[in-house]
Amino acid sequence: MFRVSTEGFSLDGRPLRLLSGALHYFRVLPEQWPHRLRMLRAMGLDTVETYVPWNLHEPRPGVYDFDGIADLDRFLHATREAGLHAIVRPSPYICAEWENGGLPWWLLADPEVRALRCQDAAYLAHMDRWFDRLIPVVAAHQVGRGGNVLMVQVENEYGSYGTDTGYLEHLAAGLRARGIDVPLFTSDGPDDFFLTGGTLPGHLATVNFGSRPAEALADLARLRPDDPAMCMEFWCGWFDHWGTDHVVRDPADAAGVLEELLAAGASVNIYMAHGGTNFSTWAGANTEDPAAGTGYRPTVTSYDYDAPVDERGAATEKFWAFRKVLERYADGPLPAPEPPAPLLPAGEVALEESVRLFDVLDLLAGPEVRAAEPPSFEELGIGHGLVLYGSRIPGPRGPYPLSVQGLADRAHVFVDGEAAGVLERDAAESLPDVAVGGPHARVELLVESMGRVNYGTALGDRKGVARVLHTQQMLHGWSARAVELGHGTPDGLPWGTAGSGPGPVFHRGFLDVAEPADGCLALPGMRKGYVWVNGFCLGRYWERGPQRTLYLPWPLLRQGRNEIVVLELDGPLPQDRRPVVELREAPELGWAGPGRTGGS
Repeated sequence: MFRVSTEGFSLDGRPLRLLSGALHYFRVLPEQWPHRLRMLRAMGLDTVETYVPWNLHEPRPGVYDFDGIADLDRFLHATREAGLHAIVRPSPYICAEWENGGLPWWLLADPEVRALRCQDAAYLAHMDRWFDRLIPVVAAHQVGRGGNVLMVQVENEYGSYGTDTGYLEHLAAGLRARGIDVPLFTSDGPDDFFLTGGTLPGHLATVNFGSRPAEALADLARLRPDDPAMCMEFWCGWFDHWGTDHVVRDPADAAGVLEELLAAGASVNIYMAHGGTNFSTWAGANTEDPAAGTGYRPTVTSYDYDAPVDERGAATEKFWAFRKVLERYADGPLPAPEPPAPLLPAGEVALEESVRLFDVLDLLAGPEVRAAEPPSFEELGIGHGLVLYGSRIPGPRGPYPLSVQGLADRAHVFVDGEAAGVLERDAAESLPDVAVGGPHARVELLVESMGRVNYGTALGDRKGVARVLHTQQMLHGWSARAVELGHGTPDGLPWGTAGSGPGPVFHRGFLDVAEPADGCLALPGMRKGYVWVNGFCLGRYWERGPQRTLYLPWPLLRQGRNEIVVLELDGPLPQDRRPVVELREAPELGWAGPGRTGGS
């Protein structure tokens, strides 16, 4: 059995220092799990840690998905086959720069749910139903049942959010009642308010940090003197937001902190050992001020994280620096790292077929909903995608500002069918001069959602618009049509040559490959949108960077012809631009601009 005591950790009576690395199964395709896990072993790790995102596994209330990229059981089997112990963090909330911190969007559509992550009865009812489905999967892999799961988390960084100790007790009791018998733990920042708000007596407390390990471990020891020292998230890199510089961390600096941490006798979980990709619409968002919930910053598609094993699975300079530290604590010689899949050669795929979104709205959109004020995405029953809102401005009247309040997150504005501008949350939320020449003007907003906030008081981020004003006057009488995006490629589109007119455009082309291999996709001339390959959504692209290419994993390709579909939201393209996708030989995945050091 795995035990926690004041002396440290032990497995079957033998002392065990945990040398763990984070790898999220939901950010890596299943065919790639064995390679990535072997890379963790080659770096010198003996344990792998993963979160479990509730929203991935329960996309609709009572509808569960444990297949493909969501096959947690298969992943845990793969961790054991790779010779690794496992730490599972199944709490309802995971943060992880993941959409809504892992909480399902549909919780926000339930009027009975008044609050998240606390003893709200309706929230707990949904969560308990989820645990009934999830926890038996995890319990079957515990070390006491012949598996490799050593520890399970109660809740994630709860001290960064709230103080409802009864909620944590409910979670811990629920884990035990459903068969979890390995040690339970919490993880929080090392400051006193984090640890006093997020820990539970009788359960291991761990800390998260990226630098100054002696201080962080001393803070933990002052409040929890009987707990062995463990950094549950050693932040060796960091994530990126659209419109900012790419964040990097010097490998020698990160390795030096790792060495200091281990020399102090602590166990560690390197976050991230391998980051992977925020496929589809799963990238979350942060705010500049987590307490006030202001300053929205959506996360990019890549979750490379400047990790020691990069997004493609290759060993980086940081990998070798960490391996040099970790091999001194290994039981024997480390296996050699394995190269990632080869890259497709550079080339170009012409996207020769097109169709305008507005020409196929009846094929893609849900039924029209009418309301006095614009309904939210959640009220319309979609998690992510586009909603076309429409109303009228009475006239005639002169030019006045058209403003949008509560925009989440980006809107193309059309007046009488003509493009009038683009508005963005926390940026431009009004158009200065919109006049009405006749008895009325038709105003439409095509609103796109980005990731829901995953950390801080803005958790539970609703999408859509709150209200629209012409000068100081609210506009009423709205229609709304929702187009859900992020899953399979839209079916049944009448591909051809897109007609004239404003608005988003779908483009399609075909990539022929002799053998599946990794790819790096660039979209020259494209400004913002989504990419699907053989029906799988790779994620979002945006010209503002810092991410300049999308990673295309080899398992998505098949020998022969492969379909690529692009939805360009800021279309149509200028006449001198033809829609193409470029394949680039870019192992660095096309990061643009000078990197800035951060994440510690």
